[in-house]
Amino acid sequence: MQYRPLGRTGLNVSALCLGTMTWGEQNSPEEAFEQMDYAVANGVNFFDTAEMYPIATRAETYGRTEEIIGDWLAARGGRDKLVLATKAVGRSSNFPYIRDGEPRLNRQNIRQAVDDSLKRLQTDYIDLYQLHWPERTTDRFGKLGFHAVADEETVPIEETLEALDEQVQAGKIRHIGLSNETAWGTMTFLKLAEAGKGPRVASVQNPYSLLNRSFETGLAEVALREDCGLLAYAPVAAGVLTGKYQGGRRPEGARLTLFPQNSRYMNPQADAAVAKYVALARAWDLDPAVMAHAYVFSRAFVTASIVGATRMEHLKLAFQGEQTTLPEELLESIEQIHAEHTYPCP
Repeated sequence: MQYRPLGRTGLNVSALCLGTMTWGEQNSPEEAFEQMDYAVANGVNFFDTAEMYPIATRAETYGRTEEIIGDWLAARGGRDKLVLATKAVGRSSNFPYIRDGEPRLNRQNIRQAVDDSLKRLQTDYIDLYQLHWPERTTDRFGKLGFHAVADEETVPIEETLEALDEQVQAGKIRHIGLSNETAWGTMTFLKLAEAGKGPRVASVQNPYSLLNRSFETGLAEVALREDCGLLAYAPVAAGVLTGKYQGGRRPEGARLTLFPQNSRYMNPQADAAVAKYVALARAWDLDPAVMAHAYVFSRAFVTASIVGATRMEHLKLAFQGEQTTLPEELLESIEQIHAEHTYPCP
């Protein structure tokens, strides 16, 4: 297992970060325990979760994923050997059951969100506390291109950073990170930290895969020059890059079979790209999932790739990807496909 610096925190994290968003919905607590046991036994020291998990979200399961991790920590111990990351829900009208339906990135909400996560996780501190998405409107979740919203009322980034700083000073969180963020937002947080307005951002958790390389257009430079690396989520594009959905197939129990509304990686452009990536992997005698994972791990701006698996064989393929070095000729072929099918799934 490779270990990489988490920003300028002094912490080193495993390149493979264990994702958790299916625990409590698609995966039982017993299956989650099996994944955590296997991951730790094979060198993983980095777990990522969120207060809103599991996905798909609903009031009945809100916070269940954090509770499962907390139960595992209580049963297994070793909290000091792990880097534990979670996230606060941002502004949205989709969660009437979270903080009276008014989740915001202000002082009151962040304080409550941190306290509730600590209770569910059964821990005294969170190593990396992330903002799940910005307070303001941005080009996130399938959008490519920014369109301003006139007279939008948002919590200022400076106020959010000050609220996070209070939690750092209280010892409840150690470091902070962003998620689904832009280059402008990331640099604004970094400049405020340099001005003494709060803690420095250590990472940005955004989507990144062969089907969505939009991080490269602006944030990759920020990640490298500012030591604020990418925590890549959806490295196999919700399983689409494995090829299992090709030809309209919907395997029983698969994520997109159970939750067809998750259409981010399903469109004709993606289908065409996936067909070429799958064929390329097989031409090199690689499992398509292994190639997709290996590509993400190989990027210099990636701190860790967040791997969420519903089955142990999927997790084991990700570990293979972490140990696989793609030949230069294969990488050149990937670039050719990317030139033909650029950002099919932003």
